[in-house]
Amino acid sequence: MLERLQELQNSHDAAGMAALFSADYQSVQPIHPNRGFGGSSQVQSNWESVFSGVPDFRATILSSVTQGQTEWGECEWRGTHTDGSAFLMRGVIILFVQEGSVGGAHLYMEPVESDGSDIEAAVQELYKPPP
Repeated sequence: MLERLQELQNSHDAAGMAALFSADYQSVQPIHPNRGFGGSSQVQSNWESVFSGVPDFRATILSSVTQGQTEWGECEWRGTHTDGSAFLMRGVIILFVQEGSVGGAHLYMEPVESDGSDIEAAVQELYKPPP
């Protein structure tokens, strides 16, 4: 299913992508809980916006594992926004396949930082160890 989604993403086929998702599909973004949604129609709407805002959008599956009806994929999404700025996201997508369609997914996709903190600063910021 991940490979089918990648093909449709790379052909910019939002309607084709939505057709792979069940009508009662549930999207969960555990790092951003308010971004969860339900339904394949929202999948189509979201991806129409992606392809409009990043006209040269390209998806790559970096690695994947399938166990039963669950597929895990490490993914990269890249391209150029319409304003000329670079677009780059990486992360993990977990698909829950039911009867040949995607019934649910957990998305851990995040923008790649180009100027973020090094590991020492990140440890200090995230965990706040005592001096």
